[in-house]
Amino acid sequence: MIDIKNEAMAIQEEIVKWRRDLHQIPEIGHELPKTAAYVSDRLKEMGIEHRTNVGGYGIVALIKGGIDGKTILLRADMDALAIEEETGLPFASTNGNMHACGHDTHTAMLLGAAKILNKHKDKLKGNVKLLFQPAEEGPGGAKPMIEEGAMENPKVDAAMGLHIGGIFKELDTGQVGVGYSNIMACLDSFKIKLIGKGCHGAMPNTGVDPIAMLGPVISALQTIVSREIKPTKPAVVTIGRVSGGSAYNIIPDYVEIEGTARALDIETRERIASSIGSIVEGIAKGMHGDYEYSYHFGYPPVINNEDFTRSFVESAKKIVPEEDIIEIKEPTMGGEDMSYFLELVPGTFFFLGGLNEEKGIVYPHHNSKFNVDEDVFWKGTALLAQGAIDWLEANS
Repeated sequence: MIDIKNEAMAIQEEIVKWRRDLHQIPEIGHELPKTAAYVSDRLKEMGIEHRTNVGGYGIVALIKGGIDGKTILLRADMDALAIEEETGLPFASTNGNMHACGHDTHTAMLLGAAKILNKHKDKLKGNVKLLFQPAEEGPGGAKPMIEEGAMENPKVDAAMGLHIGGIFKELDTGQVGVGYSNIMACLDSFKIKLIGKGCHGAMPNTGVDPIAMLGPVISALQTIVSREIKPTKPAVVTIGRVSGGSAYNIIPDYVEIEGTARALDIETRERIASSIGSIVEGIAKGMHGDYEYSYHFGYPPVINNEDFTRSFVESAKKIVPEEDIIEIKEPTMGGEDMSYFLELVPGTFFFLGGLNEEKGIVYPHHNSKFNVDEDVFWKGTALLAQGAIDWLEANS
């Protein structure tokens, strides 16, 4: 019997060091040369074979078990955000970017799991793939890695990932959040261009005013969720950018709008996409203007496999008290491209409470003062390692 819990606790300081090192070199999107090099160096030190530059700067490592069997994927994202850090931490970033969503900790915790699993690889009844992914915050790193064969050779049969922080307020520090179905929404976006005919602001009758179109468009878009979507189905339509005009006395030729849409199922997201187009067309044409509209179907909803998640809960009980495993009953409308892996194979995406009010660690994700309680890192490592070992054992 491998004592994963104590082994994870024994390397807690090393996990913290990895996280702090990564925290000081945050990179965004697909361009993660320093981060990927750091991860690759740690894997080399552990003697774990791996491929670099998969779907950009992605890394896929493989721990071959001593006994033939199936393959489980453990995934961590590596990218940061374009935010100037204001935490005041002694290891704070100074390059203008920031790990303001905890991806540095995800990477460090997966490295910890890699160290433990590699130590016991002869006892594994199958293989563990370790996937370190860029661009989760956008434009998306999971899909390019899948397209370049990350789920093949050997073929992946199941997948797990985790997210730290305070996404779900019902999780206290160090508690584990699980969901048995939809746990996160899709991450879609749309762009609208309302086209009029520019003219003098004092003579609006000589042109077509796209700003006048803008008001009813914004108002009508808000009725999609309130009047078209079934009230028991969560959905969001948010306009995040409005741009148009150049002077107070000029009616512009066009106005641009950008926004995001979130839903938990395909039918709802398709309804939203269609309704936005119908509303914009009707208002623009009805006011003698024109329009351009595009809708981008981004990350799908994150849907956990119920059976896999129930088996993971049994593994989690070996790491944390049962009362610290919390069922998340209401999904978040945030999105995550872990969804692409879970579309292909059964698995689960779980959450680790990382805020701590007593320590003043209270700021939300994507905030310039975001931080997490380092004392919980060993738990993330142990949960990943234990979950992988138990799944391989049960499916051997």
